[in-house]
Amino acid sequence: MKRLETDSPHLAVQRAAPLAPYTSFGIGGPADLLVVVESVTDLAQAVQFANATRVNWMVLGSGSNVLVADEGIRGLVIINATQGFEIDQNGLLVAASGVMLCELARWAVDEGWGGLQWAVGIPGTLGGATVGNAGAYGGSMAGIVCWARVLRSDGSIAQVPVEALGYGYRTSALKREHARDGRSLVLETAMQLERGDAGALAAEAASYDARREASTPRGRCAGSVFKRTAHYPAGYLIDRAGLKGMTVGGAQVSPVHANFLMNTGGATARDMRCLIERLQRRVWLLYAHHLDPEIEFVGDWHWQTSCTEVGL
Repeated sequence: MKRLETDSPHLAVQRAAPLAPYTSFGIGGPADLLVVVESVTDLAQAVQFANATRVNWMVLGSGSNVLVADEGIRGLVIINATQGFEIDQNGLLVAASGVMLCELARWAVDEGWGGLQWAVGIPGTLGGATVGNAGAYGGSMAGIVCWARVLRSDGSIAQVPVEALGYGYRTSALKREHARDGRSLVLETAMQLERGDAGALAAEAASYDARREASTPRGRCAGSVFKRTAHYPAGYLIDRAGLKGMTVGGAQVSPVHANFLMNTGGATARDMRCLIERLQRRVWLLYAHHLDPEIEFVGDWHWQTSCTEVGL
């Protein structure tokens, strides 16, 4: 990474950097190497340098939908803090992948652009939302994305139309590729918005804020942990099973919303994952519904001991 620091002296590469401060759970061991990038150019350059030097890499945005292993992450972690967006007179909004989705949505509402008001309370970056097809209250990224500018594993940059993004419920072709050790990275996303009445849009956004405020716990959490099952919301099944408030170490099922897991203080990644596995097991035994995690497990999860075997 010395070459990266030499060619881009404004990029400070940290070594053995704790990742907990970069995740909404407040959990995670160290990254071998870590760099924070604030421009799309620097983001692409950091990835290209890592590829050229055969260093494993991964990108974290706001860290709101991940559980980082206690042992941390081997290789280079790139914190995506890229900023900037622009909109043309026809409502085509193009934004850097590091922009916070909720902030972009609030800007659009304030300016009288409709299409993103459902996202005013969603944590996370635009890049993560693009890959995971984030959505709420009947809206989703799949409904507004026109194309994504993507850095491919071979270093080339492609503009991928929405038809090729393979969107499904909380997934995309990019997410499925990532699960297969793919190395594509969203640099920018283009979305089509429509002119609307600013007052009506603000009122709609406020109603979503109120609903989210009433049902979202405060504290260290990562949003919804499980996807909705084919028939029921995951939180409903967990609540019905009487599992609200269940704890493993410092990890707890929120008493406010059963699909939120909280770091009550000092929780480890192992605590959180064992709690997740326990919820999956109990819901399956009671209702024969599998809870599929919405969050991603990243890093060095080398331990293979079942949580059941150690009494968790």
